[in-house]
Amino acid sequence: MYSFLLQVWWLLVLIGVMILIHELGHFWAARAFDVKVEVFSFGFGPRLFGFRRGETDYRFSLILFGGYVKMTGEQPGEPETDDPRALSHKPRWQKLIIAAAGPFMNVVLAIAVLTGLYMVSYEKVLNPDGAIVGHITADSPAAKAGIQPGDKVVRLNGKDNPDWEDILTDEIETGKTMTVTMERNGHQFPVSLTPVMDPKEGLGSVGWEGQNQIQVASVNDGYPAAAAGLKKGDLLVKVNGIPIHSHYTLPEVIRRSDGKPATIEYVRDGVHHTVTMVPIYRNPDDTTMRWMIGVLPEIKLDIQKTRLPFPDAFHESLVQNRKNASLIVEFLRGIIERRMSARNLSGPIGIAHYATEAAQEGTGPFLQLMSVVSLNLAIFNLLPIPILDGGMILTLLIEMVMGRDLSLNVREAMLKVGFIFLMMLVVFVIYNDIAKRLTPGVLIPPKGATVQMRR
Repeated sequence: MYSFLLQVWWLLVLIGVMILIHELGHFWAARAFDVKVEVFSFGFGPRLFGFRRGETDYRFSLILFGGYVKMTGEQPGEPETDDPRALSHKPRWQKLIIAAAGPFMNVVLAIAVLTGLYMVSYEKVLNPDGAIVGHITADSPAAKAGIQPGDKVVRLNGKDNPDWEDILTDEIETGKTMTVTMERNGHQFPVSLTPVMDPKEGLGSVGWEGQNQIQVASVNDGYPAAAAGLKKGDLLVKVNGIPIHSHYTLPEVIRRSDGKPATIEYVRDGVHHTVTMVPIYRNPDDTTMRWMIGVLPEIKLDIQKTRLPFPDAFHESLVQNRKNASLIVEFLRGIIERRMSARNLSGPIGIAHYATEAAQEGTGPFLQLMSVVSLNLAIFNLLPIPILDGGMILTLLIEMVMGRDLSLNVREAMLKVGFIFLMMLVVFVIYNDIAKRLTPGVLIPPKGATVQMRR
C-alpha cells in the first residue's frame, strides 16, 4: 500500500507541474488577447474544491490526470454570444497562438529544467577510448557482420568518431541500414548493419554493447556469490579467464557453464581477488531454469561532475532537448511505420513507476525525467489529432486557407473522432503498463535509460 501511495504521489508531482505549466500557457495567451476564461481546472470531471478570482473559477476536479482551461465561445455547439471577449469572436491568428501556447510552455519547461540542473550539477560521461565494442550477441546483425569484442566504431553514417549515444540513437530504428566503419588492430573495414527488433526492449538493435567497466550492483543472499564474499561495488575483471567488459558477459558464461565451477577475478579497494564458486540451477523469476551465482552486474560509468555557467548550461540544455525531441519524433514515426513496437508507450502506471524510481535516485534523475516527459507532452499535443492542440491548430490553418469556418457538424464530428481515438489510446497504454509489470523480466526503460543501460 505504501509503495502504491508513493507512486501516486510522485506521479502527481511530475504530471502536476507539467499540466500546470501547459494550462498556464493557454491561460496567459488567452488573457493576453482579452479572452474570457471561465474555468482553470487541474483535473477533469466534477469539481472538488477551488476558489473564484474575478471571472475565473480556479478548481481541482475529481480526475487529477490532466487539466483544462475553459474559455467562453470555445466549444462547437455552444450558444451564440455577443460577448466580444469570446474566443469565437477573436481572429484566427490569435486562436492559433492560444492553442500553441500550451505545448510551447512545455518546451520552455523542458529547457528550463535542464538548464537549471546543469548550472547545479552537470554530469559528463568520460569515454576517452571512443566507441569500443565490449559484447556481441550471438546470431545478431553485428555477429553476422563479423564484428568482434574489442573492435572500435570510427565512423557512423558519415560521422567520424561517434559515441555510444550517437550509435544507439541511430540503432533504434529497425530496417534502416547503418553504414559503419570499424577498426581492428589498426586496420579499418566497412560494414553495413540493419537493426532488428529487440523483443525485450521493443526497439531496434544490432546486437552489440559498448566496452565498459562492470561492477557488482547487488548480491543475492543464499547464492554462491554471497558465500564466496562478493559485495556490491566490487569491480569484475574476468570470469574463467574471459575479460568482463559487458554486463552480459558474466551471466552468459555462468548460464553456459552446465554447473561447472566458475573462477571470478575482481578488484576491491584496489586489491585483486580471485574466487571460485559452483553455480546453482534455479528459476527465480518463474520463467526458465538456469545456472546462477546470484550476482547482478552493472556498468560503472566514469562520470565527471561540474557546474556550468548559464550560457553553457542553456546551450547544453538545447542540445539535449533537441536530441530528445528527435528521438521522440523518430519513435512515433517508427510506430506508425511498424518499425518499432508500440509496447514502449507508457501510460499513468508506467510514468508513476519511472517517476518513483527517478525520485529515489535523486533530484537530478527526477528533473531529467521531468524534462523528457514535458517534451513528450508538447510533441504529443502537437499531433494533428482532433481534441488535441495540434488538431485545433490544423483546423485553424485549414480555415485560414479556405477563408471561412468549417461547418459546425464537421467540427463536432472531428471532436468525437478525436475523443474516441484518445480514449482508445488511454486504454492501450494502461494495458501496456499492466502487461509490462505482469510479464517477468520485461521492463521497458524510459527514454535516456536505454542508452545508459546498453552503453
